Amino acid sequence: MRLRNLVIIFCGVLLTVAMLNAGANKFGVADTQRVSFTAATQVGDVVLPKGDYRVEHTMKGDEHVMIFTQQHTSKPAETRVKCKLVPLQSKAVQSQIVYTEEGETRKLQEMIFAGDTAKHVF
Repeated sequence: MRLRNLVIIFCGVLLTVAMLNAGANKFGVADTQRVSFTAATQVGDVVLPKGDYRVEHTMKGDEHVMIFTQQHTSKPAETRVKCKLVPLQSKAVQSQIVYTEEGETRKLQEMIFAGDTAKHVF
């Protein structure tokens, strides 16, 4: 009986750890996120119109690549841009986007997503 209870507790702990790690990959960032741009935003060499975007973190060889795909439109804008992952001291509590202003267009510099342990630097 005691062994059975120990096995049940062990399985519960394993399940909890698996659920906590399900959203993040080995780099400490989620594979997919969502972001909304409230104005035209330059991401890499492409200016994306304001709107909601699905952001996917992928690998191309040893390079980290972010794919931005516009949502809720019949002809979605899309771009791919290389990024560098910079480790954070602790898990991000909230999401943050850092821009520079260039005329009327913002240029994306960094992205931090809540729950990640690294930020994306462009």
